[in-house]
Amino acid sequence: MADETATPSPDQRKPAPQPEHGSKDAPPGRQTPGDAQPKQAAAGGSKIHVDTDWKAQARAEKERLAREAEPARAEAGPAPGTAAAGPRAARARGVPAVSFAGLIQMLATQALIFLSDERDPQTGRSLRNLGLAKHNIDMLSVLEEKTRGNLTDEEKRLLDRYLYELRMAYVAAAS
Repeated sequence: MADETATPSPDQRKPAPQPEHGSKDAPPGRQTPGDAQPKQAAAGGSKIHVDTDWKAQARAEKERLAREAEPARAEAGPAPGTAAAGPRAARARGVPAVSFAGLIQMLATQALIFLSDERDPQTGRSLRNLGLAKHNIDMLSVLEEKTRGNLTDEEKRLLDRYLYELRMAYVAAAS
C-alpha cells in the first residue's frame, strides 16, 4: 500500500504566512512597512526609524533641488554639445573655441605626428605612418576645395601655409 502521508511537492506547498502590514509579529530588528516606531536592529543594536511618508519627503526634496538648480543652469547657458553652446561656453569649460582655424590645426597636427620620428611612450613603437599622414593632408585639401571663395583672407592664408608645409614634409619623409 502507498503511504498517503507523503510530503507535498514544492509546487503544492503553501508559502509561510508573512506578518501583516504594521504587525508586531515581525522578527526582532525588522520592521514592517507600517511601523513608525524605531526598533533595535538585531545585529548592530542601532535604532532604525521607518517613516511612512518618505516618498513624499524625497519628492519634495527633489523638487526643491531642481528649483535651486534652475538659476545656476540659466547662468551657465546651454549644455555642452548643444547647438547653442558657443565660444564663450567652450572657454568656460577650458576647451578651445570651435573655429575653422582650430579644425585646420587639428588635422595638420595629426599629419605632423604621423610624419614625425617620435615614438609611442608606452610601446616604444614609431608613430610614423605615411598613409595616415597623407590622409590628413588630403582632408585639408578637401577643405580647401569645398570652402574656396568662402574663407576670410586669414583663414585662406592659414590653410595654404599648412598645406604647403605638410606637402613638403611628406615629400621629405617619403623619400
